[in-house]
Amino acid sequence: MPTNTFTTYDAKGNREDLSDIIYRVDPTDTPFCSSVAKVKATATTHEWQTQALRAASTSNAVLEGMDAVINARTGTVRLGNICQISDETANVSGTQEVVDKAGRDKEMDYQVLLSGLELKRDMEAILLTNQAKASGDSTTARTCASVLSWIKTNADYNTSDGVNPSAADGTGTRTDGTQRAFTEAQLKTVLNATWASGGDPETIMLGGFNKQVMSGFVGRGTPTEDTKNKKIVAAVDLYESDFGTLRIVPNRNNPRTRDALILQMNMWAISTLRNMKTIDLAITGDSRQKQIITEYSLEARNEKASGGVFDLTTS
Repeated sequence: MPTNTFTTYDAKGNREDLSDIIYRVDPTDTPFCSSVAKVKATATTHEWQTQALRAASTSNAVLEGMDAVINARTGTVRLGNICQISDETANVSGTQEVVDKAGRDKEMDYQVLLSGLELKRDMEAILLTNQAKASGDSTTARTCASVLSWIKTNADYNTSDGVNPSAADGTGTRTDGTQRAFTEAQLKTVLNATWASGGDPETIMLGGFNKQVMSGFVGRGTPTEDTKNKKIVAAVDLYESDFGTLRIVPNRNNPRTRDALILQMNMWAISTLRNMKTIDLAITGDSRQKQIITEYSLEARNEKASGGVFDLTTS
C-alpha cells in the first residue's frame, strides 16, 4: 500500500451496510392445528357426545310370527374439555417506533407478527403435549386436555413401566415408560387395533428421528437411485398399510418426539371460544403495548378412531 493512502480503516463517516431483509429459520408450521376441524365454543367448558353400537350378534334369528322383544339401548356418552387462554404481548418504546430501522417499517407491527407466530406454535405444542384438563380458579389458569390425555384404546407402549391415561376423557395423562426403538410391528399392531375399533386414520404424525426410522421399514429398507435424474430416494411420505394409505407427517413443533401418533384428523377439532385477536393495552408511559390472545380447547370426537405408538427412542 502506498504511503499515506487513506483507507476504510481511517475513515469515520462510512455508512453501514445492513441488509433490509430479516431472515428467520425457526419453524412456524403447525400441521396438527392446520389439519383438524374448527368449531365454535360458547362456554369455558365445551362438550360433545359419542355413541357406541352393541357388538354384532351371530345369533340374531327369531321365530316366525313371534312377538317383538324390545332390546336394551345404549345411551350416548357426554364428554367435555376446558377452554384454555393463551397469549403473547408486544411492548415497543416510542423512540424505537420512530427511528429509522432495517427490515421493517413499524416496529410494533413486526413484533405483533412475531407474537402471532409464536402463539400459533404454542397452541400446536400444547394440544400435542401430555396435559390433562383443569377447570382452574382465581389463582390457577384453566388448561385443556391434550391429544395424549384422550388416546387409550389403541396404544402400543412399554407395558413394563408405561401406563395409559386412567380414562379416555381428558382427566388423566400418560405415564411415560422406558423408551424403545420404533418398529413396524408396533405400528401394525396399532393400525389393526384402530381398524377393529372402527377408525380410518390417514395420518402418522411423529418427530424427525422416527420419521427417518420409518424410512427404513420393510419395502423401503434400501434406498433407490434414479440414474437418469441423478436422484437417490431414501424417504417414505406415504405408508400403504393393510387398512389404507397414511400420510407420514413430521412435526417440528411437537414437543413429544417420543410418540408416533396415528390420527383420523376429522375426529379431532379445535373449539374456539375467542379467536386470536390483538388488543391495545393501556398506555402507562413512553411505550405502546399490545396483547395477542386466544381462548380454545380440543374436541376429541372419538378417541377410538386414532391411536399411537409411545415410549420411542429419539436418537
